[in-house]
Amino acid sequence: MAKVIICDVKVLSNPSSFLSPFQFEIVFECIDDVPEDLEWKLNYVGSAENTACDQILDTVIVGPVPIGKHKFLFQTDHPDVSKIPVADAVGVTAVILTCSYRGQEFVRVGYFVNNEYTDAELRDNPPAVPEFDKMTRNILEEPRVTRFKIDWNDQQPSFDINAENQTDKNEIYDNGTSSLMEPPLRSCMNADSSQSAMEVS
Repeated sequence: MAKVIICDVKVLSNPSSFLSPFQFEIVFECIDDVPEDLEWKLNYVGSAENTACDQILDTVIVGPVPIGKHKFLFQTDHPDVSKIPVADAVGVTAVILTCSYRGQEFVRVGYFVNNEYTDAELRDNPPAVPEFDKMTRNILEEPRVTRFKIDWNDQQPSFDINAENQTDKNEIYDNGTSSLMEPPLRSCMNADSSQSAMEVS
């Protein structure tokens, strides 16, 4: 039985400059006591072609969590621009919010992100060296959601491939070998899921 329901994730200060912090207001509900920590991570996909360019921007530990509804602000700095390939500085990429319990990821909420220059001339003639301070970042609406079935009592986790709006099993990444997303954006997110309240199990 699911112990955590993600009620809402709001993207704050969007659009914003590329170098501004990411801010997500997260509301979730525990329908049973969660005696150990929930681990939230925000991942930035730096390149669709090179998994080494993915960056974990920050990790937030929340817990133990009692029964009830809870809200917190997940804020983290922009990605390290030195790790972003020149060819991937401008255009569409993604950020992925994940949550795990006892080392088992049970939900990920992914957003496509469009980075572009604010100046029309720079958009038409991008500089050879990216000027991130002149870019804007727009996190697109309607996140793609993937849910995983885990055992909340230390037993073997498994993918919940039968859950409503669950990602097709062929799209789910392999924990041992693959990155967060599959080309062109390494997408393992459910394109049909855009609801604001999501039950995870």
